[in-house]
Amino acid sequence: MNSNRKSIQSFKIVQFMITIYRQRMTRILLPLAVLAFIIWEAGRELKGFNLARILHELRRMDATFLIEIGLFSLVAVAAMSAYDYVIRHHFKFQIKPGVTFRYAWISNTFNNVFGFAGFTGAGLRTMLYKKNGVPLGVITSAVVFLSPVVITGLSLLAWGAIVHLYPVQPVLDAHPWLHWALWGMALYLPLFLILQRSKRYAKWFNKGEGRLSWSTISASIGASLLEWLLAGLTFAWIGSYLLHELPISAVFGIYVIAAIAGLISLAPGGVGAFDIIALLGLQLEGANPDRALAVLLVFRVFYFIIPWLIGLVLAALEMIPRNERLSQLAETGWDYSLNAWQKVWGWPGQFRFLADLGVWALGKLVLISGAVLLLSAATPGLLYRLRFAEHLLSLPVMRLSHEISVIIGIMLVVLSHGISLRIRRALRLTLILLLAGAIFTFIKGLDFEEALFLLFVALMLWISRSRFYRVSAPLNRHNILIWGGLSLLVTGAYFMIGAGSNTPFMRHLHAKVHLDFFMNRSDYGVTAVFSLILAWVFLTVYFFLRPQRVIGNLPDARELDKLKEFLERQGGNLVSHMLFLGDKYLYWTKDEQVVIPYARSRDKLVVLGDPLGSKERVNEAIQEFQRFADRYALTAVFYQASPEYLSIYHENGYRFFKLGEEALVPLESFTLTGKSNQALRSAKNRFDREGYSFEIIQPPLEPSLIEELRHISNIWLDGRKEKGYSLGWFKESYLQLAPIALLKDSEGKVIAFATMAPAYDHGQTVSIDLMRHLPDTPNGTMDYLFTRVIEWAKESGYMTFNLGMAPLSQVGQSEKALREEKLARLVFQYGGHFYGFQGLRRFKDKFKPQWEPRYLAYPASVFLPILTLELVYLVSKRSD
Repeated sequence: MNSNRKSIQSFKIVQFMITIYRQRMTRILLPLAVLAFIIWEAGRELKGFNLARILHELRRMDATFLIEIGLFSLVAVAAMSAYDYVIRHHFKFQIKPGVTFRYAWISNTFNNVFGFAGFTGAGLRTMLYKKNGVPLGVITSAVVFLSPVVITGLSLLAWGAIVHLYPVQPVLDAHPWLHWALWGMALYLPLFLILQRSKRYAKWFNKGEGRLSWSTISASIGASLLEWLLAGLTFAWIGSYLLHELPISAVFGIYVIAAIAGLISLAPGGVGAFDIIALLGLQLEGANPDRALAVLLVFRVFYFIIPWLIGLVLAALEMIPRNERLSQLAETGWDYSLNAWQKVWGWPGQFRFLADLGVWALGKLVLISGAVLLLSAATPGLLYRLRFAEHLLSLPVMRLSHEISVIIGIMLVVLSHGISLRIRRALRLTLILLLAGAIFTFIKGLDFEEALFLLFVALMLWISRSRFYRVSAPLNRHNILIWGGLSLLVTGAYFMIGAGSNTPFMRHLHAKVHLDFFMNRSDYGVTAVFSLILAWVFLTVYFFLRPQRVIGNLPDARELDKLKEFLERQGGNLVSHMLFLGDKYLYWTKDEQVVIPYARSRDKLVVLGDPLGSKERVNEAIQEFQRFADRYALTAVFYQASPEYLSIYHENGYRFFKLGEEALVPLESFTLTGKSNQALRSAKNRFDREGYSFEIIQPPLEPSLIEELRHISNIWLDGRKEKGYSLGWFKESYLQLAPIALLKDSEGKVIAFATMAPAYDHGQTVSIDLMRHLPDTPNGTMDYLFTRVIEWAKESGYMTFNLGMAPLSQVGQSEKALREEKLARLVFQYGGHFYGFQGLRRFKDKFKPQWEPRYLAYPASVFLPILTLELVYLVSKRSD
């Protein structure tokens, strides 16, 4: 059996599929495959549609009908809260009915827009109910209970299609595979009931307590039926209004089939699959293609978008007033339920979810505000409003307001990112733009609906202004490209909609109507280009050409003296001496009992080693430093973290990647005697016989010696650039701080040197730091130099000598290791061409050290490969 399995896995295609499965790439590949199919099908179906005629149909809709269908849609969405009332009763949640309804609205509307197999709704319910004190185990049981119930109502409606309560045969004949989908959905309900009544499987549905009561089952199925029935009636009502030739039963039947197709696609809200099947079904029933597409657009707006906007507002109001970390939310595993759509949309991560959710909602409201302004400017206004506005204002003022609205719309789209990041400066500008946008969109055509929406978003931001605490955020090339591309995209959409709709729209107007109100194609092009340039010029002036907001200053001589006194009093670690290079910032906690050295790399603050100071204060210091970084939208990571502090990092939400191991030689047991130390003993004896000498020079150093060492260093570098951050470099003031080991030839010429680095642990540990030698030194020079330095350290009373790191040593050894660690293991084994990983390990092993691991501590939200590249860049450059 095993041999057959191995032979099967030998095929590359099978290995590839196994890899895809193990890497969980199906989470991305399945939605992408469905999306590709939908785009291909949509491209075929939408070729014959006329955007202008569709907009014309939408503009003709009666205001009374819009109000009626809007209210009915809200009732249909509100009916989905029946699920939450069922689980509230069954699991005995101590939650008020009003709070239950609010949580249900947020969860259901977000799930409608972003839902991926129900993960969004399940995750949000978990977060919201847990916030209200419901135990996590009970919530999990409720979510598990709810998941299989949701589609039972659609299964009932599928039986209605099978028994011909509503006609669906044309669309089934056009796509035969829908027969299987219809029957599969119809059989789901009896299968659900059979499994629920089975003692073996009932525990899955009722948290291990056996079968559900018939009253609970009936209520659950009733809630599901109510959801799908009201959604279908909403669609059917819109269809019967716009498609007068179709009976409401036919439109309802098309909805049922399209809903099944959308559910199978797993796309958020059934986007694509639902729309294509519904569009095809309506046309097969004889509907005009443009009106059929108008039905879909109105349904999406009233059943999905408007309720979701209300959900955004409720989510914004649900924000936690303070910005504390909700570390317990990690238990829910929410981060793993996110799908590709949600990550692209910038969905909040698992930590501080509820606090982030509210600001995320505000950011998306601002984004939608910009889109509303652009869409309003691109589509033809109502003629009677335009005529009335012309009586009040001149046409040039209306045209100018139109152009300003476009500029403001583009800026709001870009600023929405700053709102999501809680930047105070972005909040102030956004409030001004929303107020201005409301004024100008009203002036250009009396579009009071858009103006009221913008004013409402401004009010929400004003109410939430205390939550915008960030001073600034990184403006890196990546963000500029993304938001520059997005602004270009929305501007292009404005031009395409405006230029493609206004000219055909005018054909529907009476011949006597004056066309001065409407712009031609070239006007839209000029407005689009001019607005895009002006918007970016303004944003550049506002954000880039402002006083530089620095996160700190590099330490001067006075602060370095303060650091030295602190280390002598509190103690340091193996990398503390490198802080005197002056290239790391020093973050002192408020009580100055802990100091954290760090450097900035893009949007990361990279701490070198562990925080310095009393270990009892380190946990609080890390949290304070995280808050400091968060004020600038930066992330704190810890480089070369020691095992002693891992539990503290873990408590603060960090993951770990093993960087390698540090070689620590116990000096008490160090000796050159014995067979295993023969190579070191022979090298020492040979250099002694040939007249080489070893000397330790204490600071201060003579200027002539400094120049001699500088000459050796320059020859050793051979034009290469000095590295920095975690590595020392040749700096005169730095060399004057600690002893230097010199190796001289028989003529007294210095051929190699090494600087010492105390660990500031009261004379217990010393490290070797900068090592340089001339290129023509004999073999074994480094063996001799290290041996003599270790002997000196032992004679000087030190207990431990630090030989430094062996990068990637003993990383990824276990089969259960992370994928990144296994990759690092391959680099260690086969990357000798670029860096002598194994050779360095073998060299340090000669001195019989004890190996102590070093780690990279990073938050779960950080993408490790990118962080690795940033660290490589940080170490490769030197700050003077």
